[in-house]
Amino acid sequence: MVEKRQDGRLVVKGRVDANNAQIFEKELLGLCDPDKEVHIDVDGLEYISSAGLRVFMKLKKQTGKEVVVENVSSDIYDILQVTGFTEILTVEKKLRELSVEGCELVGEGANGKVYRLDDETIVKVFTPGVPMKVVQEERDIARAAFISGVPTAISYDVAKVGDSYGAVYEMLHAQTLSAVIREHPERTEEMGRRMGRLLKELHSTPAKTDKLVDMLGVYKDRIRKMEKYLTKEETDKLQAVYDSLESRQTMLHGDFHSKNIMYMNDELIFIDMGDVGYGHPLLDIGGSFLGMVHIGRSNPAMVPHYIGLDFETVTKVWDNMLLEYFGPDHVEEGRLLAEIYGEAKYTLTPTVYTAMTEEMAQNLVARVRQNSFLSKDFDIEPALKRIWGRES
Repeated sequence: MVEKRQDGRLVVKGRVDANNAQIFEKELLGLCDPDKEVHIDVDGLEYISSAGLRVFMKLKKQTGKEVVVENVSSDIYDILQVTGFTEILTVEKKLRELSVEGCELVGEGANGKVYRLDDETIVKVFTPGVPMKVVQEERDIARAAFISGVPTAISYDVAKVGDSYGAVYEMLHAQTLSAVIREHPERTEEMGRRMGRLLKELHSTPAKTDKLVDMLGVYKDRIRKMEKYLTKEETDKLQAVYDSLESRQTMLHGDFHSKNIMYMNDELIFIDMGDVGYGHPLLDIGGSFLGMVHIGRSNPAMVPHYIGLDFETVTKVWDNMLLEYFGPDHVEEGRLLAEIYGEAKYTLTPTVYTAMTEEMAQNLVARVRQNSFLSKDFDIEPALKRIWGRES
């Protein structure tokens, strides 16, 4: 009835009821490690009665550890939910298994590929090795954004796709905004302005802070990790940039550019919600500068790969986006702030990309110094006050 795998997981098979509950209890309690979190795979469990459920309760009380019940079928999950055990134990439903063999590849990013499953759904298959927890978090973030009123794709379940995990979303019968601009270059300025309005709409949406990450805290934590690469003066300057921002419950996309926006029925819809959090709007705008402009200034040939447009077109989109977002009276100050926070984020790159070697990190910091971000003197407080002080 109960077996123990090499990895320490316990496997339960068959039926557990009043007739064999005592045997089940003896086997389960005898095989578990009282000093470790208990993981129980119930993929082969056909039925469990109240007598069996009480064994789970006894196990949790006896060990004092987290009890994780995995691969739970729909029928068993219903029993656990009705009896309240989903609030006592960590219950993980069995994932449906999908195959993308023969499916159309519709997109590819840094951490996975997107396939069309059918006319109604797509699946984002994450790179092998990305844990299910990360996939679930991205799905949950997208759901939280949708519930908050942010225009984004509806998220469904998490599935197993070969050796990887995938998040299933509705299939948007749409094009990326980059594709629309490529096909209709005469609409470049219009779409840039609409991006500015879309970003303002997002930044006027209160974030569910219990569901999302405080991005200002994240950036400050990254600064501490950069101390080994920077002088104290450089670290202090980087710290001051982020200390200048007040905490806000503003929803942030985290990777806002025209390839992460879909155009459907004349509506703009966000996609790629894995980096959504909350904080000061400049964290978002600086990130957009990094993704849309900074990379093009150093290597214009890379822009079509990342954004799907040539750098000259991206620059026009960026200029019109800023004009719409900040207005003509503050656009130049907004542009300066976007560049400062974009370059600050770029400086923190070694803390994000764990595959970066020490030599690569040192070379990146040297490039930042050459581009004068760390050596340049600037006073951002007046611009911050003029632009965001109006909202206080």
